[in-house]
Amino acid sequence: MCILFIYVNNNGEPGHGEYKLILASNRDEHYIRPAKTAAPWEERPHVIGGRDMEPGREGGTWLAIGARDGVIRVGALLNVAGESKANGVTGRGPIVSDYVSGTTPNEEYSKQLLAKDTYGPFNFISVELDAAGGASVLYASNAPHKIDHCDLREPLGFGNSTLDAPLEKVKYGRKLFGNIVDKRLKIDNKDALVNELLDLLRSNEKYFPDAELSRRAPNSAEKLASINVYFPEYGYGSRTRTIILVDHENRMEFIEETMTSTNPDGEWERTHIERQF
Repeated sequence: MCILFIYVNNNGEPGHGEYKLILASNRDEHYIRPAKTAAPWEERPHVIGGRDMEPGREGGTWLAIGARDGVIRVGALLNVAGESKANGVTGRGPIVSDYVSGTTPNEEYSKQLLAKDTYGPFNFISVELDAAGGASVLYASNAPHKIDHCDLREPLGFGNSTLDAPLEKVKYGRKLFGNIVDKRLKIDNKDALVNELLDLLRSNEKYFPDAELSRRAPNSAEKLASINVYFPEYGYGSRTRTIILVDHENRMEFIEETMTSTNPDGEWERTHIERQF
């Protein structure tokens, strides 16, 4: 399970001192699964993100940002709960890493991805910001096969169900995220923006009952019904929180909080990376 909220400026170039991208995300995973904290990648220094280190899955990622040839690309991968695919034999980690590392436009990349689908169920969210002020967010899924251009007139929310049947925590979280963005769009409110986004990602409020979540995860739906998933008895939950900000001058900040052990109540490490794209 994972959750993702995105705001993208939809009015060409944003006003001076405003953000053109605000992203907040939780990665839900087994606490024991090894991963690297966010950093520029050695072999692809224009890319920043965490990396999966599960044996046989090394180098993949769930969320990353990169910039080449005047285009900023963000990719995010979410599992689709309660689905199975007989052809799901290929690890999904390269889906994001290949996208943010390359130069293929997100619509073409998504079409190619689905055309050669050998993956388990996924939702792939791709964001592109170009030098001329253009912006696009695409949703691509193989459960079932679908590509949608997302409406940028309002903040977006994604989870572990299909786009047309969002989980309750995604619906309510999107509203809360939108309220934060409305208040904190100016970059002079950055500290308040980051703190409020982190509070959102740490929220343990359960949005339950949830018919869609209960259908997809009948044995654990209530445990999974909060933005911050806390399921220590199963060794699973929200183990990494990420905020990505890009301002009107393409200054990027990548802020990550991640567990330093397999204990969600233990210490968390904070990483803060800044880059001029």
